[in-house]
Amino acid sequence: MELQGLFNKYKSDRESVFNTWFINNDERLKAFRSIRRGVQEVIQNIKAGQFGNDYKGSSLEFVLNCITEQKQVFIGASHAFYWKPKLRIPDIYENEENKMAFGQFLENCYNATKEEQILKEIINLDQLNIKGLGPAVANILYFLHPEIIPPFNTVIVNGFNHLFKSKVKLGSWQEYLRMREVILEKNNQYRVTFSKDLGAFSGLLFDIGIKKVMVGDEGALSEKEQKKIENILRKRHMEVANEKEEEDLHTEMQYHLLRIGQSLGYDVISASNDRSRCHQGNNFSFISLPEFPDIGVGKDTYSTIALIDVIWFQKGTNKIVSAFEVEKSTSIYSGILRLTDLYYSFPEDPSSLFLIIPDNRERELVLQLSRPAIKGNNIEIHYVLFSDLRKHCDAICAFGESKETLKKIAKVVH
Repeated sequence: MELQGLFNKYKSDRESVFNTWFINNDERLKAFRSIRRGVQEVIQNIKAGQFGNDYKGSSLEFVLNCITEQKQVFIGASHAFYWKPKLRIPDIYENEENKMAFGQFLENCYNATKEEQILKEIINLDQLNIKGLGPAVANILYFLHPEIIPPFNTVIVNGFNHLFKSKVKLGSWQEYLRMREVILEKNNQYRVTFSKDLGAFSGLLFDIGIKKVMVGDEGALSEKEQKKIENILRKRHMEVANEKEEEDLHTEMQYHLLRIGQSLGYDVISASNDRSRCHQGNNFSFISLPEFPDIGVGKDTYSTIALIDVIWFQKGTNKIVSAFEVEKSTSIYSGILRLTDLYYSFPEDPSSLFLIIPDNRERELVLQLSRPAIKGNNIEIHYVLFSDLRKHCDAICAFGESKETLKKIAKVVH
């Protein structure tokens, strides 16, 4: 039997998962709404420090109960989240750092609108090596993004391995992502037969896994297909690793600027979307002002200025004395524009403006600052190389007297 024949047989069987759970099932559709609300509650509980140190009675238990009610496909989905005190897994109940990372992961995935965003979060979560927190989480993500994330359990994995003559293992996010690529490829190849919702295809794998549907060699992947999948996974992991390295550098430079500003006697704050960051265990929230001061500008200008990476204020006032944009691989020009907006908001009382850049982007920055549109404004923007900021941070903190000290390691394009 060819794959198309197998798929047709699955869909025509009135007792298949496709017909008993996937279609014409109001309860399935209601579950999506309940689970999304439940995930929001988990996120809020973690943020508020109210999540607790056990699965039982937690908002996460409610979410998993909603999932396990979804027929036989999700039986056992909650087991991976039970608190096992002897093994201390999954390690998201007692370890506060892991708990916050799990909450941030769920929030980022909940708010994600693109496949790349979700896969990036999965790879980053995997790299944290949180004990016992594996791809069972995909069962939660499926109800957030059913067209991107397929469900995952022992029976589905067994069905996948039988159909595609593969050797995917349980408990590994990398193995899950490999399985997911095949599911998406085949679901797209036979898109007229199935649905954009990956629950339909996963239901087939479940039926194969419980031996309700018997298969032969019709689904075996060719060497070319296997190589294509490996290349996709390798490229994605490399992109995420490079992006994380850039983000870590960006966070480090922000931390140095916050620390220097505080040491020089200023009130400091990071960009509104960066205040939950930390560098080597040093949380920005412990250094920064609790909220961005009212600086007396319009709403749109305020929103733009609040996104500047680091700002120093005169102690106890809303007067900005210095502003810093930390550049990585993004457009340097956008950082220049944010600093320019700040300058024109207070032309009679200008701040010291700085760009902090990777050493290998100095030439590019000089070209940008030399553009007629920038030079014609007569706005003085200093720049500091990453290596110089890192090297001199401790000395400036110890011996610096004011913002002018930082200009000793800065450069200006004349």
